[in-house]
Amino acid sequence: MIVADRKPFDEIMKMISPYEKILLLGCNECVTVCAVGGTRETALLASQIRIRRQIEGRITDVGEKTLERQCDPEYANTLAESLNDYDVVLSLACGCGVQFVAENYPDMPILPAVNTRFMGVTEQAGIWSERCQGCGNCVLDRTRGICPVARCAKSIMNGPCGGSHGGVCEVNDTLPCAWQLIIDRLKARGELETYNEIEKPRDWSTSRDGGPRKRIREDMAL
Repeated sequence: MIVADRKPFDEIMKMISPYEKILLLGCNECVTVCAVGGTRETALLASQIRIRRQIEGRITDVGEKTLERQCDPEYANTLAESLNDYDVVLSLACGCGVQFVAENYPDMPILPAVNTRFMGVTEQAGIWSERCQGCGNCVLDRTRGICPVARCAKSIMNGPCGGSHGGVCEVNDTLPCAWQLIIDRLKARGELETYNEIEKPRDWSTSRDGGPRKRIREDMAL
C-alpha cells in the first residue's frame, strides 16, 4: 500500500488561507489503512479547520466527502456536482490521487493535505515500513522476496557492502542489512549457490524511460 503522513496543521491552514468554501476530500484506500485520509481522518481535519477559523473570526464553509479511490475515473468523475459549491479541494489522498483529481478538474485548485512517503506494509498496529520503490524490474525471485532496491540503504544489486557488520546496516544501525537477510534466506532454502550469480548494475538514469511510466493492457483498453 501507499503510506503517507498528514501535513502539519499550520502548513495546511496556510495553503487554504485564501479560501472560504473548502471541500475536504478523503480517499478510502491506502491512506485509510495508515490512518491518514479516510472518512474519520477527513472529519477530524474538517473539525480542526472549523475551530481554527472560528477562533480567527472567519466564516468558513467546510464540506466533507470521501471517495472509494481518488486515482480512478469511476469515482473521480462523481465529484463534478459537489465542486460547484466550493472554491478549493483539500485532498487527503496520496500524490497520485491529488494529481488525478486535478487532471479531471483543471479549473479547481486541488491542494494536498498529506505527504506521500512510500509503498510499504503494516508491520504492526501503527508501524509501517517500506518494501517497494516501483523500480519496474523486480528481482524478488532471485533475492527470495527481499527487495535490495527498497531495503538496502544503498540500493546495491550485489551485496552486502563492505560497511555492514554483524548483519547490521552501516548507514542506519537500527536496520538489518538487507543483503544479510537475503543470504540468510537463501541458506535456509538450500539455495546459497544462486548468491554467486551477479546482477547487472541498474542504470537509474533511464529506469523511468524518460518520464512518467505508463502500463497499457490492450485487452482492457477501450
